[in-house]
Amino acid sequence: MDIREVFAGNLRRLRKARGLSQEDLAEAADLDRTYISALERRRFAASLDVVQAIALALEVRPADLLADL
Repeated sequence: MDIREVFAGNLRRLRKARGLSQEDLAEAADLDRTYISALERRRFAASLDVVQAIALALEVRPADLLADL
């Protein structure tokens, strides 16, 4: 499994587990909703800054978004 696929799956799983819409997460992470959607669909690769912003918004460690479970 490639890193984009791992990140996308973890992002979607953690977002839904917290009951957040893509729009809610985007607002909390100061990102655009369409960017969150593109990350979940593996259209873009997230920078380290974006991984950190999303992790803070989801209240998880950045490593949790990258862990291949």
